[in-house]
Amino acid sequence: MPLEANQTAASALQGARGRGRLPGWFPTVALLLPTYGWLFVAVFLPLLTMLVFSFMNATPMGRAPIVFTLKQYKSFVTQPYLVGIAWTSLLIGFATTISCAILGFFAALALARATANRMRETLLILILLPFWTNGLVRIFSWTMVLREGGFLDSVVHWLAPEAGSVGFLYTRPAIVVGLVHGYLPYMILTCYIALVTIDDAIVEAAASLGARWWTILFRILVPMAMPGIVSGSVLTFVPVIGSFMEPRILGGRVGVTMGTVIEDQFTQAFNWPLGAALSFTMLAVVLAIFATFSGVLRRGTGAPA
Repeated sequence: MPLEANQTAASALQGARGRGRLPGWFPTVALLLPTYGWLFVAVFLPLLTMLVFSFMNATPMGRAPIVFTLKQYKSFVTQPYLVGIAWTSLLIGFATTISCAILGFFAALALARATANRMRETLLILILLPFWTNGLVRIFSWTMVLREGGFLDSVVHWLAPEAGSVGFLYTRPAIVVGLVHGYLPYMILTCYIALVTIDDAIVEAAASLGARWWTILFRILVPMAMPGIVSGSVLTFVPVIGSFMEPRILGGRVGVTMGTVIEDQFTQAFNWPLGAALSFTMLAVVLAIFATFSGVLRRGTGAPA
């Protein structure tokens, strides 16, 4: 009897402890909830709000009656000049991304293959330096370099006194230069992360079998670093086509892009529905471009679709 009573008491105690325990999923939810909650509040909620605005006929803070319509999304048909501006933005985005990919890959290759540990750390800090300075300061510094009579002109005239002016401020190449300066670190870092994971034995084996340097570069290093190149391209292309500071400051009259038009709709014309509609239209175009190129990359690398 005493033994049965002890077993009964132990069972009751274990049951009470079991009832007091939290479910197994509770710690995971508790850890993820702050992150995803902030992501929803800071990213998805503003996007959802702008999406609702894009279907309105007027800014909701005004006095005009609100009617939901598709008029804003017809702007590319009713205002054909927007098609040319969008095409210009895409061209600038492609030029910037390709320039960053070429420069960033070779910079990351030199960083990963040809530098000692201490020198590598120093160069990584120098690569990150642009992130430590204000964007406006970087852009205005380029105006001092690229304008007529600026630093670039002074260097050229010092080397060749009879040469004409080489300043190209307020041109589309000037916009690309400023954008490459701002977004090149993203490409270098993503390519560097991909390149440092490549085993040196693979390169050494190819060289011992008689492979030329260009064969090693284009048949081994570039394909194996493709995930880093693609990641850097995404991190570069998406913000570039929506940028407005570089086109406005370095482009002048020719710096009219979708980024500047959208900014004007929000800050000057106070036409938030049109600005939101233009933003989501460009977002759809970007997603379509990446969907197309992701399929090409999968077929090129032999990965299953």
